[in-house]
Amino acid sequence: MTSKKAFWLLLAICVLTVIPFLGLSEYNTKGEPRESIVSYTMIESGNWILPRNSVGEMAYKPPFFYWCVAAVSVVCGGVTEFTSRVPSAIAYIFLTIAVFLFYQRRRDTRIGFVAALVAFTSWELHRQGGNCRVDMVLTLFIVMAMLLLYRWWERGMKGIPWVAILMMSLGTLTKGPVGTLIPCLVVGVFLLCRRVNFFRAFLTLFAFGLLSLVLPALWYYAAWQQGGQEFLDLMLEENVGRMTQTMSYESCVHPWYYYFKTLPGGYLPWTALAVMMLFVVDWKALRGQWQGVRETWHRLSLASCDSLELFSWLAVIVVFVFYCFPQSKRGVYIMPIYPFLGYFIARMLLWAEQHHRRVLSAFGGFLSVVGLLLAVVFVVLKFVPISADWFHGRHAFENLSMAQGLQQAGSWWLWIVWLLGVVVMAWWWRSRKGVMPLLALILAIYLHADAVYKPPVLNAKSVKGVAALIDEKFPPSEGHLYEFIEDGVLSAGDPVHYFELNFYMHDRVGDFYRAKPKEGILMIGADDLQGWQPKFEKEGYRFTPVWNSGEKLVLKQQLQLLRFEKVSPGNP
Repeated sequence: MTSKKAFWLLLAICVLTVIPFLGLSEYNTKGEPRESIVSYTMIESGNWILPRNSVGEMAYKPPFFYWCVAAVSVVCGGVTEFTSRVPSAIAYIFLTIAVFLFYQRRRDTRIGFVAALVAFTSWELHRQGGNCRVDMVLTLFIVMAMLLLYRWWERGMKGIPWVAILMMSLGTLTKGPVGTLIPCLVVGVFLLCRRVNFFRAFLTLFAFGLLSLVLPALWYYAAWQQGGQEFLDLMLEENVGRMTQTMSYESCVHPWYYYFKTLPGGYLPWTALAVMMLFVVDWKALRGQWQGVRETWHRLSLASCDSLELFSWLAVIVVFVFYCFPQSKRGVYIMPIYPFLGYFIARMLLWAEQHHRRVLSAFGGFLSVVGLLLAVVFVVLKFVPISADWFHGRHAFENLSMAQGLQQAGSWWLWIVWLLGVVVMAWWWRSRKGVMPLLALILAIYLHADAVYKPPVLNAKSVKGVAALIDEKFPPSEGHLYEFIEDGVLSAGDPVHYFELNFYMHDRVGDFYRAKPKEGILMIGADDLQGWQPKFEKEGYRFTPVWNSGEKLVLKQQLQLLRFEKVSPGNP
């Protein structure tokens, strides 16, 4: 396959397996609507620097990602699940193409193509590529900056790599100075390993880092003009406190070895194949190749190490170790190492294709059987009456909703996608010839999951229907809506809000605890109401229940709506 054909085939695969399915799943966690509300308030208020939502909260991150969502949404007519996920999807696709071009030019077309698809089909990148979160966009800019700085080194470290500096600027405008720090750190270590003078490497990258902060500094200054000390405190805590373990509240606190546990899951299904390969490697032959101190030293010597191999390994090791130090850890933080891991796994796959094809066949056989069984279960579910008696426990209603959602899913295009996936999974049994059929099989499984299974399962967790009922029963003419959540009031930072409800009700939910309104409609969980209603009544509030969400839980509680008015304390 020529490099040009491989490029267009890869681009078509990325676009066709990602873009059509972005809007099928409703928001079902607090993260996505929390981000999309920022873009919504930008459009509605016209404040593109530091907008605040209806509860008075400013964004915890710089604005580039929100600008992207807002720009797509303006073109498409409004912020939706689809438009809010487009920037992450584009970053996901661009990252895949960049990996292909980088390794194709320095190795060959086949290894570049396989490395790109391995990274593309890793679980964490695939998941974040369809989410309204900043992490995929940040990953793109960090990786692009590293690749471009490597190219600058290849060309003799001449001139100023302006595009790499721009990538670091946009990374900083996406999630803070880490967008500049990580590329400079990785490339700095690489330059030292290539015996570049320490002061030259440090001063050069320091200068590039300073240049990359010029554009973000303009936004930080404008935001400080609007947000004042509150903005400075928030930015210092998020960017300095999170890295130095001095935050005023705990956020995603995990031990130092956290990523050793999460990386294997994040890089499924390829980590499972890597484990299988451990059982077929001829360890005795390997030990024979590494005998002798002089021979071993020569193999491990940085001077004799291939530059591309060294750079790829350092990108993995430096980023991984860097994120092990802060207490705040999330699996998405180490996503910049995923493209480089894709290169090494691609090499493993191509080696296995030549020497241990049976392992690839066994691995693919297992995946295809699981995929076909799920496809059969989906069809059988259409003909089995579902009874609520099958489900018990706290999540019985949610599990029943998932099963009913799977049973009711069945538009004509969904069946086409289902059939296409089944054909590919069945075709694999006749074409077990190596790496490319295995990649096609995994893509077919992802296609099934994204189009057929995931939307009804995730939509069962969504509160979009609850928001629609509230909007219908209590339009703005019926009074202003307010929220009260105990965890949001008592938390030291990163307070909890009804982000999903607020997004679907167009950012019309106020903060009851802060505003102390005289009248309106209060949204509160049943457990929170039991504990706080007596306190509010002592402050002079009188409540009349008007609606509840029944078996549908919102933030793990039944949602209660109460009409309230404030009278003098002690009055009946």
